[in-house]
Amino acid sequence: MIKHTIEGSTIHIETDAIKADIRTEGYTSGVAAGTFIDKKTGARDVGFGLSIVDFLLEPADPNQPVEKGQYEFGGKFAGVHGDIPKRYVEGPQICTQAKKLQFEVIEGDGLLVVRQWFTWHQGYAPHRAGSRWEQTLIFTEQARYFFSTDRVTTVNESPALYFRVDMPGHIKHSGGDTFEHLYLSYPERTIPSTDFTMNFPPDGGNLYQRDRDPLPERFIRAYQVKLDGKPGPWLAGITLEASDVYEAWCHERGYVCLIEELGGRPTKPGDTFGAAYIVGWFDSVADMNLQYDLHGGWSGIELNGPKNRPTGIVGVKQNELTIVKKRS
Repeated sequence: MIKHTIEGSTIHIETDAIKADIRTEGYTSGVAAGTFIDKKTGARDVGFGLSIVDFLLEPADPNQPVEKGQYEFGGKFAGVHGDIPKRYVEGPQICTQAKKLQFEVIEGDGLLVVRQWFTWHQGYAPHRAGSRWEQTLIFTEQARYFFSTDRVTTVNESPALYFRVDMPGHIKHSGGDTFEHLYLSYPERTIPSTDFTMNFPPDGGNLYQRDRDPLPERFIRAYQVKLDGKPGPWLAGITLEASDVYEAWCHERGYVCLIEELGGRPTKPGDTFGAAYIVGWFDSVADMNLQYDLHGGWSGIELNGPKNRPTGIVGVKQNELTIVKKRS
C-alpha cells in the first residue's frame, strides 16, 4: 500500500512502513520536521527536517577580507562556522528563503515519486545567478526508508563548486534527551549523546574533508532516537557514493548540526553534479551497511518505465550525471 493526498501546500504520504509530509511552501525541501514516522516502532524524526538543501558555495581565499554579505568564518564567527574559508556562489538558502517550490507527484507501480526544483536567483560576484537545483524523493511500499537525490546544473565556472544539505537532518535536543547515540562511518565510531552538551564549531570535532581524510568504504551518518526514555531505532542518512562528499561535520550549536557539502570539483557552465542518498529507519548499523552495499556507487537516480507511471529506479554513476542531463 502506498498513497498520498495533497492538502494545500503539504503532500501527505503513507506506505506500509512509514508516514511522511513534504511541504512545498514555508520551510521547504526534503521531508518536513517531525513528520517522518516509523510504523514499526512509532519513532519519528527529532530535527528540522530530512534531506534539507541550502545554497551553493566554493572555497574562499583565506588571505582576503570577507566581503559584506558573504559567508562569515573565523574571528567572532569561528564558534558557529569555524575557521574554514568559504564563500557564497549563489543563493538564497532554499530551505528558509525559497518560500515556495514547484513540484510534481508521480504515482508508479509500487513507487511514489515527488520532484521539487528551484533556480537560485541571487549571485555573488564574480558569479551570476541562474543555477538550477532538482530534488527527487522516492517512496516504496514496504521500505522504512526513502531514496533522495539532488542534482545541480550550474551556470558558473568554479574551481570547486558545492552545495550544502542536512543529512539525514539536524537533531533537536536538550542535554541529549531525544537521542541515545550518533553513528559516523568515517572513521567508524559511535558517539554518546553526552558528547553534545556543550557548543563546539564544525572544525572542533567530527569533521570530514575529502581532500584531507581517507575515503571511507561507506558514508553513513545516523542517530538513535529515544523511545520512552529507552534506545529506539536508528535514523540514518546514507550517501551512496562516498566520494561525492566534499566536506561533512557533526557539531553542537544548541542542536546537533549534521551537514554535508556535496561536489567540490571544478565546474563550467552547463555542468551537472549531485548525490543520491537513502534516508530512513534501521534497527542496526549492519542493516545500514547492507543497504549501502546494495546501492553503493549511485550519484543519482533515474526512473524506469513510462514517465507517467514508472516501474522502478536505476542508479546513475558520478561520471554519468552530465551525460544523463544532456540526454534528457
